[in-house]
Amino acid sequence: MKVYADHAATSPLRREALDAMMPYLTERYGNPSSIYSLASAARRAVESARADIAGALGASESEIYFTGSGTESDNLAIRGALEARAGTGRHVVTSAIEHHAVLHTLQALEKRGAAEVSYLPVDEYGLVAPDALRDAIRPDTALVTIMTANNEIGVIQPIDELGAIARERGVPFHTDAVQAAGHIPLDARAMNVDMLSVSAHKFGGPKGAGALYLRKGVRLAPLIYGGGHERGLRSGTENVAGIAGMAAALKQAVTHMAEETARVSEAAGIVKAGLGAIPFARLTGHPEKRLPGIVSFVFEAVEGESMVLALDFGGICASSGSACSSGSLEPSHVLLAVGLPHEIAHGSLRLSFGPENTPEQARYVVQAVTDAVASRREMSPLWRDNKPAY
Repeated sequence: MKVYADHAATSPLRREALDAMMPYLTERYGNPSSIYSLASAARRAVESARADIAGALGASESEIYFTGSGTESDNLAIRGALEARAGTGRHVVTSAIEHHAVLHTLQALEKRGAAEVSYLPVDEYGLVAPDALRDAIRPDTALVTIMTANNEIGVIQPIDELGAIARERGVPFHTDAVQAAGHIPLDARAMNVDMLSVSAHKFGGPKGAGALYLRKGVRLAPLIYGGGHERGLRSGTENVAGIAGMAAALKQAVTHMAEETARVSEAAGIVKAGLGAIPFARLTGHPEKRLPGIVSFVFEAVEGESMVLALDFGGICASSGSACSSGSLEPSHVLLAVGLPHEIAHGSLRLSFGPENTPEQARYVVQAVTDAVASRREMSPLWRDNKPAY
């Protein structure tokens, strides 16, 4: 049996997205910045997509800016906000479990002396305490950036409460919603955010397309200069096909969210219960405040990468953590932040499900993981010779 259980890394392209893209990959290939009719068709597609994405995020059309990825959206929000507010401060508050698109950007700014960063700790479930944010904000704080939902353990932050704290203090608030968009309801205004990043390929759109919600009145400096596209904030000829596909995918995801969540939750629930029965296995992230499709576990005396390879041999696509850092031999910074020791954090496995996954596939995954854990423990001197750590 073939099972794709790595939707948090990327999701299959929705049929609706492909259908929306095809005209702009073929006969409607015009540059939307030109003035003849072929170009006008492309421009209309971009603006129609902008309206659809704005509607899905509770925003107005003028607040949506297209980028090339969620990573670019994060960079534009962070670096653009700091440059625009350079005269008011360079202090940034973030969390210890952010995606590397945020963390590495901030670390690079720190090295150049362009930012001073406070990294908020999280509890054992990966949650940021609102009081911790309140205490961390200073007179020179120029930005708060905290993700909506974590890409490794699936925990959902209380963004509306965190955003309200930042707004009370007059500090712009950015949230990386790349993993959340299309999977849980998002309303940028109700969430009290000033900026929100999304990426098409996480909800059934194409790779290479992203967007940034920027609340009206919030200033950003551009990162890319050129022809003044996207109202001067992000130059570069628009990826018309990618934008059209992103909008179609997000519209489908939002329209059918309830039914798709039910299917995803059924598969994830079977796997969560089955893996929870394995001795010395631990669910990571909050048991309830989590994305419906992400099931993340650590297993005592088992190495995560070897698990992924074993599952691949059985036809299952899974991950030992974030796909963006899967080549690293270091344990996940997220798992270390929630208090797991290095030796246990190395035994991580993330399974992430989509609406096409069936209960039968979920049961197959449970059996495959159970067998893989058992076989690897038999070969592990840590398992034979040492008492489990918890």
